[in-house]
Amino acid sequence: MKVQRVRNILILAGMAVLIVLGIWLASAGGSEPISDETGTESAAVVGDEQPTPELLPDSQAQQVMYILANGPNYEAALETVLEAQDTRFIAVFIELMRANQIGLLQGAGQQAHIRALETLSGETFGGNWAEWIEWYGATDLVPPPGFTTWKGQLLGGIDPRFEDFLLDGHPSTIRTEEIQWGGVMVDGIPALDNPTMISPDEAGYLEPEEPVFGISINGDHRAYPLRILDWHEMANDVVGGVPVSLAYCTLCGAGIAYHGLASDGEVYTFGSSGFLFRSNKLMYDRQTRTLWNQLTGEPVLGELVGSGIKLELLPVVLTSWADWLEQHPDTKVLDISTGYSRPYDLGAAYGGYFASEDLMFPVWQRSDLLEDKARIYALQVEGIPKAYPVANLIEEQVVNDRIGGTNLVVVAARGDVTVEPNPIVRYNAGGEVRAFQRGEQTFRPGTDPDTLLDDRGVVWLVTESALVSLEGESLARINGHLAYWFGWFSFFPNTLLYGQE
Repeated sequence: MKVQRVRNILILAGMAVLIVLGIWLASAGGSEPISDETGTESAAVVGDEQPTPELLPDSQAQQVMYILANGPNYEAALETVLEAQDTRFIAVFIELMRANQIGLLQGAGQQAHIRALETLSGETFGGNWAEWIEWYGATDLVPPPGFTTWKGQLLGGIDPRFEDFLLDGHPSTIRTEEIQWGGVMVDGIPALDNPTMISPDEAGYLEPEEPVFGISINGDHRAYPLRILDWHEMANDVVGGVPVSLAYCTLCGAGIAYHGLASDGEVYTFGSSGFLFRSNKLMYDRQTRTLWNQLTGEPVLGELVGSGIKLELLPVVLTSWADWLEQHPDTKVLDISTGYSRPYDLGAAYGGYFASEDLMFPVWQRSDLLEDKARIYALQVEGIPKAYPVANLIEEQVVNDRIGGTNLVVVAARGDVTVEPNPIVRYNAGGEVRAFQRGEQTFRPGTDPDTLLDDRGVVWLVTESALVSLEGESLARINGHLAYWFGWFSFFPNTLLYGQE
């Protein structure tokens, strides 16, 4: 089988080949789209005045799919698909085109793949894989039966463990044809498990202005510098006695703290699958190897799909090291000696991407209400998603708002966190933003960034868990997180946007 031969080639070539492929893919573009499942036999009519396709029988379609990847009788299989005008094979040819581009299929009919795509779709994107991905995401096309397993075996030429994730027998809430390889193998971006924490006095590697994720639970304060998390994108830790997974998607700008104890009573720890979906990382739990959406905390492909499990958000804030330390002088901070050999210089991993307006992978569902990589603070309250542009929050400092039946206040009194890791790269990492319930109060800035005044003139302290008045009242925190606008909108196209109501 061709997939096996490809796997042998990659094994013989060694890790160097995979690293080169990953770097090449990162510079060339990648993928991510949206929505439902595979398997139904309806087919969309594509282009203008396309004849109604006559679908191949399922058993024949599966055979043809494997022949197209394997080589023998390739021309006859291709002709069979084109004669039937079976638009389900558009997904197959997109996968084959990409497999050829990243070296999985050495010279195997690339131009034929492109011609087939254009014939079946009526579109003329040529070899521009990103345009095909963005076009496909907006269709309701489905792939042939058995596509998910076939795709897993194809990508198994990079890492055999991919085959365990992509199986037709797994329940799914997403279109598996829209899952894309992110340039690394399973755990190629290694998670940090119960990482060593040190005192501020021992953290001489940190610059005052550089960004950190701050988590505070039950009086246990911890800082996770982005210069380290950029290389690991996941920290499974215990903070204040609570299991925490800090899931960080560098591509969509979202660092989210999840409670490791899920609603089913099980504690889950997570790693990086090597796959992406709408330019968002798909993490996997080590207990069942189910794929999860990093941005929503929900299982999307695997054993846990349909279980009703969803991870609970915990409080996290992005701020500068100096500001976090000022607020929490007894904080612990991540030790730079992680046990991995990485260049943990500020901005070394993604500084160029953060500073650029461009995306690394295609995303079809976007909105021009904001720039793609505008930083927003994302909330879901009563199931209603809402995005607050960080630039607006910083300008106003205190925003009194209402989502559904919930009155809330969003506080961003310390400005943005902008860093310059080298003379040619400068980027904004977001800002220190927190949201709280506000009851019937209306707030305005206090005399310093850590205080608010209500409409009675009463002083309230901004803490990690609540707003606390000097008169003993308390208003609980509402947990949210930062993200790029495109990353949030691609999953929540019905989101409210502050300032646009």
